[in-house]
Amino acid sequence: MDISDIATKDYAEVDAEERIGKVRSLFDDENLKGIIVKRTGKFEGEYAGVITQRQLLQSHVEDNSRVAALVNPETRSVPKVTRTEDVRKTARVLVEGNTRVAPVFEGDKLWGVVTADDILEAVLENLDALTVSQIYSENVVTIDEDDTMGTVINRLRENGISRLPVLDDNGYLTGVVTTYDVVDFATRNVEKTTRGDRRGEREQLLDLPVYDVMSSPVETITADASVRDAVAKMLDEGYDGLIVTPADDDRVVGGIITKTDVLRALTYTEEEHLNVQITNIDLIDTLSRQEIRERIEQVADKYSEMHVHHAHVRLHKHKEKLRGTPLLMCQIRLRTNKGEVAGTGEGYGADNAFYVALDHLERNTIELKGIQRDEEYEGQLMRKLNEL
Repeated sequence: MDISDIATKDYAEVDAEERIGKVRSLFDDENLKGIIVKRTGKFEGEYAGVITQRQLLQSHVEDNSRVAALVNPETRSVPKVTRTEDVRKTARVLVEGNTRVAPVFEGDKLWGVVTADDILEAVLENLDALTVSQIYSENVVTIDEDDTMGTVINRLRENGISRLPVLDDNGYLTGVVTTYDVVDFATRNVEKTTRGDRRGEREQLLDLPVYDVMSSPVETITADASVRDAVAKMLDEGYDGLIVTPADDDRVVGGIITKTDVLRALTYTEEEHLNVQITNIDLIDTLSRQEIRERIEQVADKYSEMHVHHAHVRLHKHKEKLRGTPLLMCQIRLRTNKGEVAGTGEGYGADNAFYVALDHLERNTIELKGIQRDEEYEGQLMRKLNEL
């Protein structure tokens, strides 16, 4: 299946010299998944990139700054697909570009866009092949009801996630707060003030408890439900993710399943080597995808009872630098027949960050119950949805 029948020409455009504040208002007014940015000056009209709502939240760029600060083509990779690209590769572009929308080209010309929702709607009937338990994230970052919105924003940024389950004093689920909640709340309240009052108003917003902003009640799903049912609920209700809870108690957080998790599952293939997804792939610098895959395989192959179904590497760049080299955070997450295992590390440059994370991954792997070291083992990899 290719994307020629599911891509659309309905999208918003802004010039690279437009103010960030204008882009924020477009998201608020038009409920967009992304906005195409066009270059100006010598390269006027050329495609420069895509801005998403999550990207705006995670950036520290002021409203008066230009859009070009977020999509500089000289420093940021630009995800693109062609009209005849298949669904599997398009899903990979979205996951690795950490975006929910990608531009679709016909030759050198921008033809339209394809969104995560477009893809999921197109493959919905095929998703009965998976259960939620096979692809959801078990390691959940949460927030307490009395934590502030400033803490929410920092936790979303630091972990590169889009939602946080909210827990009460007993550790039970009472709500959820997302990047969309934060942007919507901040936009509605800041617009009530004059320009001169905005800085102080934002500081007050950061001190509000998350309880005032979170959504409640929370949509949940059980681990034994089909991915088709989960996606259908997300599409019907307009959610980007669902909290996974035990069948007998929907107050207990067991995990999260998101549309990105489903897109990642669409890229599973029956391959001889491990299929590794890399979010923010433009940050890998001197590392190659092959080197990353081989190093992760070397760790996995040491343990005879662990079969790796999928590997995900996520990179995040901090502002701090050492002699021009940025400080990076790297997280490696493996989904295995023994459960989910992850390792996180920081370092200056992708190499350092990756190898620190890899070392932590191996330490955490050893702690998985029932894992035994076996240097001779060569694991078999399970992949799903090969009909796509």
